[in-house]
Amino acid sequence: MKAYVVVLLLFCVGFFECAWCQNNDVAVMNTLKKAIKEPNDLQWNDPDVCKWEHVQCNTMKRVTAIQIGGQSLNGSLPKELLQLSELTRFECMNNAFTGPFPNMPKSLEVLLIHNNNFNSMSGDFFNGMTNLQDVSIGYNPFSNWEIPDSLKDCDDLRSFSAISAGLVGRIPDFLGKDGPFPGLVSLSLSFNSLEGGLPATFSGSSIETLWVNGQNSDGKLNGTLDVLKGMMYLKQIWVHGNSFTGPIPDLSNHDQLFDVSLRDNQLTGVVPPSLTALPALKVVNLTNNLLQGSPPLFKDGVRVDNDLEKGTNSFCTKKAGEPCSPLVDALLSVVEPLGYPLRLAESWKGNDPCAQSWIGIVCSSGNVSIVSFQSLNLSGKISPSFSRLTSLTKLLLANNDLTGTIPSELTSMPLLKELDVSNNKLFGKVPSFRGDVVLKTGGNPDIGKDASQALPGLSPGGKSGSEGKKHNTGAIVGTVVGSFSLLGIAALVFAMYRRKHKRASKVQSPSAIVVHPGHSGDGNALKISVSGTGVGVSSDGGGGGGTGVFSTTSSVQHLEAGNMVISIQVLREVTNNFSEGNILGRGGFGTVYKGELHDGTKIAVKRMESGMMGEKGLTEFESEIAVLTRVRHRHLVALEGHCLDGNERLLVYEYMPQGPLSKHLFEWKEEGLLPLEWKRRLSIALDVARGVEYLHGLAQQIFIHRDIKPSNILLGDDMRAKVSDFGLVRLAPEGKASFETRLAGTFGYLAPEYAVTGRVTTKVDVYSYGVILMEMITGRKAIDNSQPEENVHLVTWFRRMLLNKDSFTKLIDPIMDVDEETLPSFRTVAELAGHCCAREPYQRPDMSHVVNVLAPLVEIWKPSEADDDDIYAIDLDMTLPQALSKWQAIEGKNTFDVSCTSSMLTSGDTTQSSILTRPSGFADSFTSNDGR
Repeated sequence: MKAYVVVLLLFCVGFFECAWCQNNDVAVMNTLKKAIKEPNDLQWNDPDVCKWEHVQCNTMKRVTAIQIGGQSLNGSLPKELLQLSELTRFECMNNAFTGPFPNMPKSLEVLLIHNNNFNSMSGDFFNGMTNLQDVSIGYNPFSNWEIPDSLKDCDDLRSFSAISAGLVGRIPDFLGKDGPFPGLVSLSLSFNSLEGGLPATFSGSSIETLWVNGQNSDGKLNGTLDVLKGMMYLKQIWVHGNSFTGPIPDLSNHDQLFDVSLRDNQLTGVVPPSLTALPALKVVNLTNNLLQGSPPLFKDGVRVDNDLEKGTNSFCTKKAGEPCSPLVDALLSVVEPLGYPLRLAESWKGNDPCAQSWIGIVCSSGNVSIVSFQSLNLSGKISPSFSRLTSLTKLLLANNDLTGTIPSELTSMPLLKELDVSNNKLFGKVPSFRGDVVLKTGGNPDIGKDASQALPGLSPGGKSGSEGKKHNTGAIVGTVVGSFSLLGIAALVFAMYRRKHKRASKVQSPSAIVVHPGHSGDGNALKISVSGTGVGVSSDGGGGGGTGVFSTTSSVQHLEAGNMVISIQVLREVTNNFSEGNILGRGGFGTVYKGELHDGTKIAVKRMESGMMGEKGLTEFESEIAVLTRVRHRHLVALEGHCLDGNERLLVYEYMPQGPLSKHLFEWKEEGLLPLEWKRRLSIALDVARGVEYLHGLAQQIFIHRDIKPSNILLGDDMRAKVSDFGLVRLAPEGKASFETRLAGTFGYLAPEYAVTGRVTTKVDVYSYGVILMEMITGRKAIDNSQPEENVHLVTWFRRMLLNKDSFTKLIDPIMDVDEETLPSFRTVAELAGHCCAREPYQRPDMSHVVNVLAPLVEIWKPSEADDDDIYAIDLDMTLPQALSKWQAIEGKNTFDVSCTSSMLTSGDTTQSSILTRPSGFADSFTSNDGR
């Protein structure tokens, strides 16, 4: 009976509360009606406000939407609107409302109030508005105000438009990738008084439409447009009518960009080919800048405004596509590392530097004899391209802020008599010039020092003072704890050393090994050193999980996290100073160079561009190191080392001679290669699946790659595949199947739920992998703009073709032979690809299932025979006890207590387990669960 009474009371309370809310909504709506002048035009006469035009209610008679836009209304809005606690949509645009705009309920999702006469919004208006998705408040005469911090509460925000809304100050960083808006796709801030530059956080953001044009004379946006390079989801960019300077950035990754308006700025430099080659480009406006070089020639159908006849840029000719003279090209190449200075661009017009008065250029007999860039406040580096000016007698660069080194190429200039680089910020060794060259280098306090010495207070290892010396030893290998004899430990370290020496040749051969017994609380401390090279393992702390140091006194150094640090000098040497001839490929991150060590071992060096040196570039650099030092698998590209030197960010990998899979699938004709046979494609697909399976479930933690695509799959000479490029990898939080992160990846390979919500699971990698399977079957790219509109997206076309069994063979790449023997495997893989690209994540298989499907279709490969030098090699698929047993057998010695070691390593107490941490990610092969 009591329970019945309680339920009845609760029902009554809920009923009366609901009735009160309904009555309150009615009262608020009547207050709104009174506040509007001439409300009769709205026909709001019915006692039931839910029957009013332009008003919507839910089933509980609560007001959920007020849509009175474009009704020629005026008056002011009452503060009581805040009480409509179920209101999700408020629209009053294109009217003549006045006064302050009132605060609104936290339930609001859509706010459209543009084109009125509101004079202010409260600074706390957006506090707690967590449901707000679309905001348009522009074209109101607001008093000057800054974009409020309270906007950060609107974490569901997709569109924010405040055109001509009285905004002042800088564009806040939180509107970029590090802010709370993973789904923000449209940002419109035109015709305000904003100042400063575009936030660096815009790089990597999800923004598709960016309008910041027409800031008025009280505040102009300025700085460079470098950040646009990382905004790969851009479709429309309007930055015209500001004071942006510097060159147009590389836009080669902007497949969706169709409208580019850069007019009325102070942009300089050569129009990059990446702009003219944009596949989706429809409109481009470059008028009234100081752009240089040859006028760009765009594809047919692109609406272009260059205003070539009026000469509002500094192009060398007035005909699109007509090349500049070699002398102009040479001069433009020397100012490229200087950022194409504005002062020079204002003067450098025409196609003959000697016929016009170009600032800083002196000619003799029609050739440039003197370049005088003294005291021009220049920053950047001295270009090696000065050597192309073979008639130059004087190069005067004094009294600027130039950094870097003096290029050795300048020594080849045949007529050079004087080089003045005094009073700059140069460092490094001075190249050897001819004896008759007058060389002035005074006022550069770091001339003669290398980069690490040039940084005050830092040792070559990057640490300050005694700390730098202390840690100039290098990579942590990890103390081997247990009942190993000291001689056994020495053999183990030497075996690892031999293996590492063969793979990377980073240190000299050891001349002797000295074992030093140590003392600690548990008696397990030890030190091993290698004379000559300084290689050693040490443990100085008590307890089972001590840390060891694998050190070297050569130019290769190691950090506490086990990451091998390689000096910039070594990398310059092995890549021939990053020469053009050593380039393996280019990408949005920078350039990959081939390097060759003294013993002939080849490496690949990824050198990130200076434009990537912002927060995003550093984050991806650190992410790649963090991932590759924690995972190790034969189908993941191995990290051999890294270099962080000033603005230089370099990663060193094992060399994959056959390059990316994309080259063999899509560019084999141009590269002069043979097309991949079906069996080879199946083998590559299985290799990739095993690598991703390891990341998802067999490593110690779950890693999600987020950017699996053919250009990130590299092939060795044996055509075995390895997954690369781990800059976007995310570690799944422990115990969570999905989590939110900023959108990243490549259009065409993004899973739909990730692109829409920003929530990521391992199934986003499965989707990308499915797209790759489709590419392998069809020989077509994920996005192919050469196809008819309905066939541009591979996944959509593939699904459609797969439904029609009669057209199945039309899916298959025509360069492959299809017979009765191979056709079933084509069907199996096609069905698998379809499942991997299912619309819903739960419908997709995991990677272990993918491996199980593909493995029976692939012929088992025989391992290559080991050579004599591999006697101490570590099999990365062995456990540590297995490896120790192997070494025992080889040496015929009984120095290891394998049974004790095995039980220790397999015990549940991981803190007491011995984990060998190799330089650059060697250890995880011992502890991984990869049985393949």
